[in-house]
Amino acid sequence: MQPRNMSMSGVVDLAAVKAAQEAKAKAEQARAEAARQGGAGAVSPADLVFDVDEAGFERDVVQRSAEVPVVIDFWAEWCQPCKQLSPVLERLTVEYDGRIVLAKIDVDANQMLMQQFGIQGIPAVFAVVAGQALPLFQGAAGEEQIRQTLDQLVAVAEQRFGITGLTVDPNAEPGGTPADARTEGPYDAALNAAAQALDAGDLAGAVRAYQNVLADDPAHPEAKLGLAQAELLQRVQNLDPQQVRKDAADKPADVQAQIAAADLDLVGGHVEDAFGRLVETVQRTVGDDREAVRLRLLELFEVVGADDPRVTAARRALARALF
Repeated sequence: MQPRNMSMSGVVDLAAVKAAQEAKAKAEQARAEAARQGGAGAVSPADLVFDVDEAGFERDVVQRSAEVPVVIDFWAEWCQPCKQLSPVLERLTVEYDGRIVLAKIDVDANQMLMQQFGIQGIPAVFAVVAGQALPLFQGAAGEEQIRQTLDQLVAVAEQRFGITGLTVDPNAEPGGTPADARTEGPYDAALNAAAQALDAGDLAGAVRAYQNVLADDPAHPEAKLGLAQAELLQRVQNLDPQQVRKDAADKPADVQAQIAAADLDLVGGHVEDAFGRLVETVQRTVGDDREAVRLRLLELFEVVGADDPRVTAARRALARALF
């Protein structure tokens, strides 16, 4: 199965933003549910290290990465450096006490996964956080280097995605229900339908599905994010990028031209450009025009996410422009 939302280059795009926000929302819901149940959902230390194959990759790695950083150890029986590295990774995984889990993939039995990750040699170690693949290191590595890498991984998972890992109970039965195997929520079917509509290019259908959720739960974080993303894609789908950028350059006082260009900037991954363009437009406008630009900027903040440092900086710039 093709790994979902794997972005090796680190380029920020809408798919990555959506995956990150979904993962953060699910992690927050999982912690709240565990708290209500008095710590239910804890896993055994024996469940922190497990084998993964192509058939189970989506479930065991991608989906689980919404709850805890999943470190992937690509290995083979004939690989002597692997036999030295793997025990260190396994021991450290248990030591990190639920802040990471370790998925072991035998490359001889899972050639497709090896190709999809672009691995040229083993041992190779990756991580998946919120559906995003991160290369950690390849070849032999000392324990201190591994610790530093894992510390950075844990920090990124918590600070960027709000993912703090699993609760480990030494008395839990091995092979019990994993923390992410929760009962479906009341809106899961609608959210899945919206995601499928997005994947199929049915933006109107996705908008309706997200609006249905928000009509019942106006603060639902995943639906708010999904609606903002679907509406953005809907706005730009019929635009002529060259004409939009020409209009924005030729007519700096044209509010709609600047708003359309900012939408294109964001879809293209130029987050700072989109925010900067609209902040500057706020500075040049008054009345209804200024309010229209301000509201569009707030919508784009929703797409990127309130915790993103670029949003924080743009909010400060917007406050200065307004006051």
